[in-house]
Amino acid sequence: MPLPLYLLAVAVFAMGTSEFMLAGLLPDIASDLDVTVGTAGMLTSAFAIGMIVGAPLMAGLARNRPGRSSLLGFVLVFLAAHVVGAATSHFPVLVVTRVAAALAYAGFLAVALTTATTLVSPDKKGRALAVLLSGTTAATVAGVPGGSVLGTLLGWRATFWAVAALCLPAAIGIVKGIPARREQPAAADGPALRSELAQLKRPRLLLIMLLAATVNAATFAGFTFLAPVVTGTAGLGELWISVALVLFGAGSFAGVTVAGRLSDRHPGPVVAVAGPLLLMGWPALAVLADRPAALLALVFVQGALSFALGSTLITRVLYEAAAAPTMAGSYATAALNVGAAVGPLIAAAALGTAAGDLGPLWASALLVLVALLAAFPLRGMIAAGRSSEVLR
Repeated sequence: MPLPLYLLAVAVFAMGTSEFMLAGLLPDIASDLDVTVGTAGMLTSAFAIGMIVGAPLMAGLARNRPGRSSLLGFVLVFLAAHVVGAATSHFPVLVVTRVAAALAYAGFLAVALTTATTLVSPDKKGRALAVLLSGTTAATVAGVPGGSVLGTLLGWRATFWAVAALCLPAAIGIVKGIPARREQPAAADGPALRSELAQLKRPRLLLIMLLAATVNAATFAGFTFLAPVVTGTAGLGELWISVALVLFGAGSFAGVTVAGRLSDRHPGPVVAVAGPLLLMGWPALAVLADRPAALLALVFVQGALSFALGSTLITRVLYEAAAAPTMAGSYATAALNVGAAVGPLIAAAALGTAAGDLGPLWASALLVLVALLAAFPLRGMIAAGRSSEVLR
């Protein structure tokens, strides 16, 4: 894989740390800003909504600009949003900064996904996506747990300042490592924007996006409210939240790495194996959450299965949207973040049920079940592997 892909992954690491870090900070934020944990969880949804809106919007605005300058601009806006977020004492202002950061991340990820696919041969989109998403999984392995420890020791604001600082080397890496003109297709030489947006009328593309969104909703439903399960149901100390997050991140890294080598040519078997196992894993996690050893082991497994299945479906989005070379990345980003917005909302509602802190885990199981039921009629399309434009 080319070096620029890994430099993009470094930037995704910085931004992914911010996207996932709230899982370990929600209780602290809620206490400091005088809101409930459920209300604080809305910050995750606000971030995801910003990414849903921002992915196509920012990709459309950036399609006629050099990719390197667009990527750099998005990183700098992301940095500024975290500086303001770290300084505010008002929850509504924090929500606004999360939306602003999400818009910047959405634009960055949309352009980066498109850039990644132009740096490799047409039949290696899955592997390129795996490298890019390794920044996200590295964030869950190192960045998010590190932020959780930092938040526990110095307060949640210290984590926001740390993310802002991480953006500086990411920006330098983009300037130094990304080619000035090779990184994305020139909009003038490709399809018109209207033609690219028309791809969203294709049922195949919409169905794959819906499946990817539902699986990601399940991931975020369980992951966002993992901290109360660790400290409440399992009865572990706050520092064990970081351990759980490291295990989830390590699992996600393993899952996306394995899936990256299979999703280009063998997506069907990945879905057929990971899907049912993921469905069984969330109820198992809920039932065994009061046993710390079982809880931690299952957190690792669910991270691996969630990202193996999710990244495979996102790869299919890129293949199905091949006729939209400058917007395909935004469609994949939107699919990811529809799930990231809906998942925490469903999970927050589940907190108010008789299941209590375990409600989000049961909600995750229900979402995976919905995804598998919807995917069954589409199994032939998913198992087809590479899209027709690659095979011709």
